Amino acid sequence: MLSLPMAHEHDPDSAHDHDHDHDHHGHDHHDHTGHDHDHGGHGHAHAEEGGVSSVATAETPVRHRIEVRVEAARVDRAFDRAYRDLARRARVKGFRPGKVPRGVLQRMYGASLAEELEDTLVRETLGQAMEESGLEPVSEPSVDASSPHPGREFHYTAHIEVKPQIALPELEGLPARKPVVRVGDDEVIRELERIRVRNAPVVEEPEGTAAERGHVLSIDFVGRIDGKAFEGGSGRGVEFELGAGHFIEGFEEQLIGARARDDRQIRVRFPEEYANRELAGREAVFDVHVGEIKRRRLAELDDEFAKDLGDFESLAALRERIRTDLLELRENFAKVTLRRSLLDALIERTHFEVPAGLVERQLERQLRQAAERLEGAPEDAARAQISRWQEEWRPAAERDVRGMLLLDAIALARGLEPVPESLGAEIERMAKAQGVSVSRLREAIGDDALARMARSRLREEMALDFLAATAKVEEISDT
Repeated sequence: MLSLPMAHEHDPDSAHDHDHDHDHHGHDHHDHTGHDHDHGGHGHAHAEEGGVSSVATAETPVRHRIEVRVEAARVDRAFDRAYRDLARRARVKGFRPGKVPRGVLQRMYGASLAEELEDTLVRETLGQAMEESGLEPVSEPSVDASSPHPGREFHYTAHIEVKPQIALPELEGLPARKPVVRVGDDEVIRELERIRVRNAPVVEEPEGTAAERGHVLSIDFVGRIDGKAFEGGSGRGVEFELGAGHFIEGFEEQLIGARARDDRQIRVRFPEEYANRELAGREAVFDVHVGEIKRRRLAELDDEFAKDLGDFESLAALRERIRTDLLELRENFAKVTLRRSLLDALIERTHFEVPAGLVERQLERQLRQAAERLEGAPEDAARAQISRWQEEWRPAAERDVRGMLLLDAIALARGLEPVPESLGAEIERMAKAQGVSVSRLREAIGDDALARMARSRLREEMALDFLAATAKVEEISDT
């Protein structure tokens, strides 16, 4: 079975990591305008042109089958071209370049050439068959084909996924929830203290100081299970804050009271749900050497502290900036929560089949992003974790795709279209989010694909704003 890329398809991962605030997970975007043909039922569409005929059948509302036949004359022309090209390139002992008989080439390269022509004929004819059938794929078509033979008709079957037709419910007055946005003085104080700790220099404690929670320790350790060291269980010069939970439960607690240059043996049991299944639930013994014990030297909370942090004239100015930043975070969170609840309400009221290929691609994108967090982890453990995520995240991936399709349908039904001037600003925002220049983004994706992505994102924003404007919003506590 061949898997072919769609015409004009792009990979959004190469350019940006996008989250439209309406969901925790990002999602791929596709722009398929002019989608007015009927995909419902099990009708047939016939096409014939240039030695190619096709019959399209709707297997489900989102899955179609196209049976394509390429006449023998066109197959023969493809073989003739291929053998002429091969004759010019082939170097066969006993024959001058370009003079190798076709029969010799057939015996030497016939099987591999047929495979190559299978791919070539499908690529040359599938786009035409889809266009004439009025099908716009939303995921990579899969193809079942047999090898072509000179003098014979070549035929193959392509499976195409398309957007579903969605019967939208009443869109005005959807129920939604939105957290109340407020920031208390105590929250400002806690954030100020976190900034104070984060910016405090670390100094070595006097010799003989016993380690306490909050101390910064430097340790060497070797972990063993059944007397054998295991991968990822050793480290040298590892610094961490005691009590911050950097190690598995029970490890750090057994270092409280230790002094510099102490050696301790620590017994712990890995959690049953530990990522590395070979370690999950097993007891390990760690030989630990404490190198240094340090503490953070906290500054006084005064105007000088604020000035040292940057463009603040006073501690009051720093507090006000913290309050403003926290308010912005809360407002963004409230917006995300509102949009999520609107989409939840919309999904509950709408039923349609989701193209499986879109779900798989959405899931793969999320797994690729998550895999970056596992860099450095043992290979077996990383594979096991990704396998678990693949199953655990599939429902969320399907929800993401449902949301994307619904918002696209709303934008189409309500005629929501961004003005051309807004596309440039959206592209700049996309580039900024990726930490690249607009020119670099255009180079990576291409002008047309980038414009389609920006337009798709803006249409979704407009659809979400439309739903929010008429929603019945319940304000809820964020605690």
